[in-house]
Amino acid sequence: MGADREGSVRHRSGRAVAYTVCGAVLLAGCASMPDSGDLRDVESTPRQDTGVRVFAMPPADDAQPSEIMQGFLEALTSDDPQYDTARKYLTADAARTWRPEASATVLANGPSVVSGQQPGGRDPIDSLTYVLTGSRVARVDARQAYVPESGAYNKKVHLTKDAKSGQWRIDSLPRGVVMGKSDFQRNYTPVNKYYLASGTRVETTGQPVAVADPVFVRSKVDPMTQVVRSLLAGPTSWLEPVVRSSFPTGTALQKGVSGLTPDDQNGLTVPLSGNISRIGSTKCTEMATQLLFTLRNLTPTLESVELQGPGKQRLCTLTAERAESTAWHASAQSPEFLYFLDGKHRLVRLPTGSSGTSAVPVPGPLGEEGGKELQSVAVSRDEHTVAGVDAEGKSMYVASMASSGSLGDAVVTSRGATPDDRLTTPSWDVRGDLWVADRDPRATKLYVLEQGAGKPVEVGIPDLPGRIRDMRVAADGVRVALVVEKKDGKQSLLIGRIEREDKPGEHPAVVELRSAAPDLEQITAMAWAGDSRLVVAGLEQEGVHQMRYVQVDGSTLDGPAPAALSGVKAIAASEDERVPLVAYSKDDGIVRLPSGAQWQKVDKDGMAPVYPG
Repeated sequence: MGADREGSVRHRSGRAVAYTVCGAVLLAGCASMPDSGDLRDVESTPRQDTGVRVFAMPPADDAQPSEIMQGFLEALTSDDPQYDTARKYLTADAARTWRPEASATVLANGPSVVSGQQPGGRDPIDSLTYVLTGSRVARVDARQAYVPESGAYNKKVHLTKDAKSGQWRIDSLPRGVVMGKSDFQRNYTPVNKYYLASGTRVETTGQPVAVADPVFVRSKVDPMTQVVRSLLAGPTSWLEPVVRSSFPTGTALQKGVSGLTPDDQNGLTVPLSGNISRIGSTKCTEMATQLLFTLRNLTPTLESVELQGPGKQRLCTLTAERAESTAWHASAQSPEFLYFLDGKHRLVRLPTGSSGTSAVPVPGPLGEEGGKELQSVAVSRDEHTVAGVDAEGKSMYVASMASSGSLGDAVVTSRGATPDDRLTTPSWDVRGDLWVADRDPRATKLYVLEQGAGKPVEVGIPDLPGRIRDMRVAADGVRVALVVEKKDGKQSLLIGRIEREDKPGEHPAVVELRSAAPDLEQITAMAWAGDSRLVVAGLEQEGVHQMRYVQVDGSTLDGPAPAALSGVKAIAASEDERVPLVAYSKDDGIVRLPSGAQWQKVDKDGMAPVYPG
């Protein structure tokens, strides 16, 4: 644990033994303990290969307090399923009451350890206090949700010497575990659980809508079983008000079940307990769909799930193909076309799978020669309707992409003084609802038009910390991404939960805003690029412009960022990650980034690229 510096661990003779993938790696002595109370970093274990497991050593006989602290902190970063080795550093009472699953606190570096004695003071000879300190990065709560945090971390750990055995042990400590960022990245992996949006169905098919709920599980401690237990336990607190689970309350894995693994046909059997014996086929199919979507996110080769009740009673079996028809989720939908505005500000399109650059005007009034000049557009999820904001940013129009369609009156207007103070790029969800924000600093507002028609309804945002500069609604219709500018000019990328009231006259609201990119202070472009991630172009504090992927919970993603591109003003991305990323650069026009390739020019004079949504 500790300083998170690759290659900086001090290996102590006799404290660690390394094995190959067939065995384990015992954690090296890596915590630097103060003998005189000076503050020192606790160095972090280097990231291990995914095939290697790490286990800690139990306390040695007659271990000194500093060694007890060192060994305990090492044990917190091991792959010990129940933290049995860590408990050996505790007294019997402390081991019984300690709850490591309550939370995981992530520090920028591993915890530093300092003696808690005051200058000139003395603890009893059989009692010592240490203080763990560091800079907070995040916390994973009891529901495994990642929550960004900041500020100082200071927690006391008390040790006592047993009168009979003469052994030092920890008798008072914080709940949960604590570790540095690199240890966290080695020990935990992000996974999307899937639930169903409450009261929301696809406009065209009537299917229920699957919503991703990102959590973190320990990556080498039976992750598949962990994820199933987490799914059955219910959604995270933030998402819970707007989703439902098809699993009856109290459903759990049968007692003693562990090591869930697909068979040689890539099928998985999940033995369940609870009030499930008489569930109907529709409910069972939805349950299996939630499991398949969740587990394929962890194990993409999974092809089927069978749910079993007590006594190996077969409840239902579902294939991946049937799951896709049972519930809709965005990452399984591949857009037919890429859309953008050409040099004449007409809406044109290219087939998504095409490597060509010859775009053609879309049918309907917004693609016609000499029609309304546009600044930005959004195409409905079914690719039948388009919303366009005029070149001045004042008015938004909605039109069919049928060749016989006509352009009616504006459906939303802004009174902002300049184009930058008027309407944002609009956005569609799978319900068929159309969203747009007015950036007028005198009255910034978010609007929704149900099914893209009728009178715009103002959406309440009770905790909005500034004015909206940009917005994109998630495909599922229960989350929205907002770029918000505060009075000091700094910007934040915030994710809000969309709550809709069933009562007549009640307007929807966006609540519990949370940061998705805490270290960015300027955002020039963003788009949804997965069920729970976005791609963002922006500026770090005192940094340079960059483009990268971010998770909706604010966690840092492993893996490469998109190739660098200067002057990015707009980004088009699909939740289907196989579809090329597209951007608008003032230097290069429309460019796209096929997988494994460099940016390629598409249209020098084009602008405002979008995929459906």
